[in-house]
This record gives sequence, structure tokens and C-alpha cells, in this order.
Amino acid sequence: MRYSRIHNMRSLFSLFSSDLAIDLGTANTLVFAHGKGIIVNEPSIIAVNKITNEVEAVGKEAKEMLGRTPGNIVAIKPMKDGVIADFRHTEKMLNYFIQKAHNRKMMVHPRIVIGVPSEITQVEKRAVMDSAYRAKASEVHLVEQAMVAAIGAGLPITEPGGNMVVDIGGGTTDIAVISLAGIVYSRSVRMAGNQMDEAVMTYLKRKYNLLIGERTAEQIKISLGSAFPLDKPIEMEVKGRNLIEGVPKTITIEDSEIREALSESISTIINAIRVALERTPPELSADISDRGIVLTGGGALIKNLDKRIREETGLPVSIADDPLASVVLGTGKMLSDFKLLRKISID
Repeated sequence: MRYSRIHNMRSLFSLFSSDLAIDLGTANTLVFAHGKGIIVNEPSIIAVNKITNEVEAVGKEAKEMLGRTPGNIVAIKPMKDGVIADFRHTEKMLNYFIQKAHNRKMMVHPRIVIGVPSEITQVEKRAVMDSAYRAKASEVHLVEQAMVAAIGAGLPITEPGGNMVVDIGGGTTDIAVISLAGIVYSRSVRMAGNQMDEAVMTYLKRKYNLLIGERTAEQIKISLGSAFPLDKPIEMEVKGRNLIEGVPKTITIEDSEIREALSESISTIINAIRVALERTPPELSADISDRGIVLTGGGALIKNLDKRIREETGLPVSIADDPLASVVLGTGKMLSDFKLLRKISID
């Protein structure tokens, strides 16, 4: 008896060491390994050869190929609006990231915890779990992104006090009010980084007849995007194709123009925050007015967004220390705290 118990402990321990937490995001996928920290942080993009069906590149390399591939290679983003849009390619991508996390060891069957948007359907949940199981996971647990983002941002979520977190990702913005390790209110809006990139593309097309690709749009959003006037105006050169003449063209744009381009997207997010505040029980509202709102996700990096939300709600607003990694860091904490995982997993 005793031998088998020790043996079980040992096999349990070896299992633990390969456990992974994954933030399967629309824009980026991050993988956190138990005891090692974040070991993969790459764009959720996969480049596939249409003729041979082979995977040509995944992640950073595939992103470089976006909008630049010859006819036989396609760069695909298998995640849309925070959920799996392309089953086969998500699985290949996950497989690649899991192998990469384990230095290409083929025999590993990790336990995996994955963050998903709060308003995900049963079918979408199944899709995420199946992809992970096909990528050789031994167990799969799903947790809500807003919840793990709050944990990753260091909020005291297990205490009886209201915490509000707004996680602005690539495909969805997840808003949640959390108390006693449970979600009191949560909402997922399909308005986030990708929609902002599209807004920038549409704006430049309308105003300057300039066509740009999504990578360029994302760079403009990162460099110039703001939600509230900046102290010092900034500008940048943008290269694209003139719609009318059909030739490459360079123009200079200013932050005020991109602020205008993004204004609708940002208003949508602020309205969703307002609704969340209206639906919060009064006891927790009092906590939120003291503690304020925490922003995480890539969208939290938009210049002066915190200032704008502060102006519109009158509440203190802070940005998580590493907003892009909050979800995966929070998910990673689940690997060493199975009691908490049991409380918050939504399988």
C-alpha cells in the first residue's frame, strides 16, 4: 500500500510539472508552465500551404506573412471574437504551442487550464475542450477570462468585496464584477482590439482613399490610438495604397484623427461598463466606488483610456501591471491552487 501511495505521489508530481495554463486569445496566445512562468507569447496566427496542407509557420513568423503570402500559402487567424472559428487550424496551432512549451517532447500529456470569454456557448466550450484534448491534454479545465484576468491583475477576489475588471482583448471585451471568488455580473461584448483596427482601416479609406492592411492598422492604433486628448499631439507616417490612383502612397496622420476613428469603439466599451455598474448590487457598488475599476488586456494600453473612463464614471481607474499577460498569469495561478480552480472552473 505504502509503495503505491509514494508511487502515486511521484507520478502526480511529474504530471504537475508539465501542467499548462493557456490564454487562447483572438490576437495572441500565451502559455504559462507550472514553475516556469510564461514560456510562449505569440500571435494566434497559422500559415498553411493550401496544396500540401502542411503548416508553414505559426505565431510570430506567420504574422509577418499576413497580407504578404503567395497564392498557395494562407495566413489564417483561427480565433474570431474570442472563440474558435476554424476548428482544424486551432488544433494545429494549439498543438504547436503545447509542443513548443514542452521543448517538442512528444510524450507529454499535460493538464491544461484555458481562459474563455464569459458569454461562450456550450458548442464553443466543446470546441475549445476538444481542441485541447486532441492536442494531447490529459485534463482540460475552462475558466472565465474576466475572472482569471482579475486574479492575474492581483485583485483580492476571494474576499467579500466587489472588484470590477474590464479585460479588453483582441476579439472581446469582458467585464466582470467579482466577489467571494464568484462572478456577480459578467458580460462579454464583441468590441475590442480587432474592431478598433478595422475602424482605423475604414476611417483612412473614407477620409484619404487610402487602403491599409490589418498589421498597419494595428501599428497605427498602438502608436496613435487614444481615448482622450493627449498633452502633446503626435503624428506618424502611414504607407498604403491610394484607392483612386492605385499606387502606393504615404500620408501623415495625427492622433486626433485616430481618436475620432476609435471614438465609436471606445463609447461601446464605456457603455458596457455603465450597464455593468447599473446591474451591480448596491453593497458591491460601494466597494467598487472605493476600489475602482481595473483595466487589463491589450486595449488597456490605449493612451488615456483610464482617464476617459474616470471622467465618464467618476470612479478610480487603474491599469494592471502587465495588462497583456493578466489572463495567462491568473490562469497560471490555478495550476498551483486546485481548490480555487474547482471553485471557478466552468466545465
